[in-house]
Amino acid sequence: MCPDSRNPDSSERPHTPAPSSPAEGSDGCDLCDLPLPSAPITDPDPDVDGTYCCRGCLEVARTLERRDDGPDEAAVRSRLDGAEATDGRDLDDLDGEDAFLAVDGMHCSTCEAFLESVAERQAGVRGATASYATDTIRIVYDPDRLAADNLPEIVSGYGYTAADRSAADGDAGDDDGLARLLLGGFFGMMVMVWYALFLYPTYFDLEPVVAFSGYELAFLSANIWAFTSFILFYTGYPILRGAYVSLRAGRPNMDLLVATAALGSYGYSAAAILLGESHLYFDVTVAIVLVVTAGTHYERAVKRRATGLLSELTERQVDEARLESGETVPLEAVEPGDRLLVRPGERVPLDSEVLEGSAAVDESLVTGESLPVRKSPGDELRGGTVVTDAPIVLAVGDEAESTLDRLVSLLWSIQSARPGVQRLADKLATVFVPLVVALAVSTAAVLLATGSSPSTALLIGLTVVIVSCPCALGLATPLAIAAGVQAAAKRGIVVAAETIFEDAQDVDVVVLDKTGTLTTGEMAVEGVHVVDGTDSDELLRRAGAVESLSEHPVAAAVVEAAPVAAADGGGLEAENDGGTVAGAEGSTTVDSFERADRGVSGVVDGDRIVVGHPDFCRERGLAVPGALESPIDDTRAAGRVPVAVGWDGRTRGVIAVGDSEREEVDAALETLSSGRDIVVLTGDEGPAAERFRAVDGVDEVFAGVPPEAKAETVDRLRTRGTVAMVGDGSNDAPALAAADVGIAMGGGTQLATDAADAVIVGDDLEAVGETLAIAASTHRRIRQNLGWAFCYNAVAIPLAVAGLLNPLFAAVAMAASSLLVVLNSSRSMR
Repeated sequence: MCPDSRNPDSSERPHTPAPSSPAEGSDGCDLCDLPLPSAPITDPDPDVDGTYCCRGCLEVARTLERRDDGPDEAAVRSRLDGAEATDGRDLDDLDGEDAFLAVDGMHCSTCEAFLESVAERQAGVRGATASYATDTIRIVYDPDRLAADNLPEIVSGYGYTAADRSAADGDAGDDDGLARLLLGGFFGMMVMVWYALFLYPTYFDLEPVVAFSGYELAFLSANIWAFTSFILFYTGYPILRGAYVSLRAGRPNMDLLVATAALGSYGYSAAAILLGESHLYFDVTVAIVLVVTAGTHYERAVKRRATGLLSELTERQVDEARLESGETVPLEAVEPGDRLLVRPGERVPLDSEVLEGSAAVDESLVTGESLPVRKSPGDELRGGTVVTDAPIVLAVGDEAESTLDRLVSLLWSIQSARPGVQRLADKLATVFVPLVVALAVSTAAVLLATGSSPSTALLIGLTVVIVSCPCALGLATPLAIAAGVQAAAKRGIVVAAETIFEDAQDVDVVVLDKTGTLTTGEMAVEGVHVVDGTDSDELLRRAGAVESLSEHPVAAAVVEAAPVAAADGGGLEAENDGGTVAGAEGSTTVDSFERADRGVSGVVDGDRIVVGHPDFCRERGLAVPGALESPIDDTRAAGRVPVAVGWDGRTRGVIAVGDSEREEVDAALETLSSGRDIVVLTGDEGPAAERFRAVDGVDEVFAGVPPEAKAETVDRLRTRGTVAMVGDGSNDAPALAAADVGIAMGGGTQLATDAADAVIVGDDLEAVGETLAIAASTHRRIRQNLGWAFCYNAVAIPLAVAGLLNPLFAAVAMAASSLLVVLNSSRSMR
């Protein structure tokens, strides 16, 4: 059955440009950069300059341009254009091939700068940008000087392991980090037991459980030294690596301060053993390393919730094509102009043109349009779309590329360009770390100048570093995030990226996809209108029997509502066939089944049943009574599809089929619109989109927007403030990634959920408002923790400088500060 004939909006659909036929002398659409059609779309009124690929892009540009707060083109850099590169260059301005690598071992923003500098020192690399938030580095390289297989080796080393993005194992880093923490904890318990039984009592002039002296004390100290060495250099390796990286990158970070405190107490204690001293501060090293490692593990556990990034979508990408002869060949062997055969249920491998046959094509994956579109010879097809009901022969386009592949590449570009997690502690590290080290050195120098012994001066200087060791700062963010993640999970919300806790509290604009977000995303029968004397159940039974032999989504909706089951061997390719349909009320036989461009027909109970567009019924000699004209018009005006059903020379009724609104739309919009602008963004046009302009709470509707332009539209809307995007389809993924906050509905595609910062598992639109509320509460908890940590440092550091603390008490104070952060984070999230 022809989708266009059933879709009331088919005559108003936006023009989809052919990738292979751009307008001469033009680079592409001024909004989404897609190739222009032979007759580019321009504004008939001189309000907006430029040329566009479709009316949807023109409408977006026109609406945003007319607003007083419209985008400043010099300030707004489209995330579609890639990442921010070193030296202020845009990577897309560089000549070369793109590569996206997953990097294991990144744990702070300093890692980004270090990896970028390492990559760009390699001959053949034109530019690089790394993202801690997504464990990704994007490299632009010269394929003539550097092979793609060698790229991972360039940035591997120093504790980092790079691999191709699609082949990377997202769980490897978790396993390694857990092993470091567990082994470190085991040896840490051994060290602390010996301290509690043998060393602490002597420090406080108490009687130890067993008194050691001479060789026995040396043996005990050596064991503690060995165990601490394992903890410092194995468990604490990522910290030491981070400190080294920060020095190489010229960016002092918290790892540098932690490493200074841990190495300082370790070095002082090692020297004390060699000099025969009994006061050892290995316990300080153990406490620092284990507390910081535990906090980092929590943080990584949160960030790793989005494991297997893009892996399932990659499986949906076509890697083979079937030639017209039936031979299957690798996709890379296909050349422009090759003739391909695509059968029902198969995905179109590359952007192409239909040569032979006519079929309904499901474009929802790449365009978001709710209904399949009928494609005939001469029509363009996007790679990644699905042929639903009949085989067709295609000619591959000049570029031999797939729209779905472009969406995947676009998403990778956006995600790798997103800034790393910039915690407040890391932002202050470049000032705080040098200040503490300078203060410790100055304190020791003053003490030496005023006659204090070298050991006393060194001990007090070390105490300053230890007491300022930012364990509380290191725990402040991950523990608060863990509390937010737990609170969200109880409400059926999965947090995929902790950046949502930084941005969600300031959301000014909420952009909502239509299909699958505001609507259920599934075709269903919304009503049945019949003429006098016709039973609605009988009409549904007969229509469902015929429709069970068609694969069209509208047909599936009719079958779902009818008292029949889908026929075995549905979707018969040959005409004049039929089948037996088993249902709750017995079996129904369909004979002489026929499929046409505008509908289907078959013989049921001796009558030829015609189902399809009202005009299709007329063409088959069935009159459409005047009593049905009003229901047909009302169905179309509501953005739904009128399916006419008739037999015996007369149309007996109309079935209204559509993608219905979610029940919770009104309540969700009421919550979201409080202090925020609400924008509906959709690839559909006509009544299906227009009906939302009258919905309370909706400020603007952008209709007919192609998927490549959705991300650019979101980027331009960011001039109004922080933008949250809510969607469910793969076509929404670039926009979800481009938004400050991306929220995916749980019933959506894997690409959408991979691109989002949060996923609503229960598919409840009201949970969008709850997501923003939980994120805001978590952000407040983070600031409370950081505030306490800095207040602690403001008190403890002066005490250490004054010599009122020794390293042991400094470590205890540091642990107490961390405990308060833990307790604050564990409070119930309101």
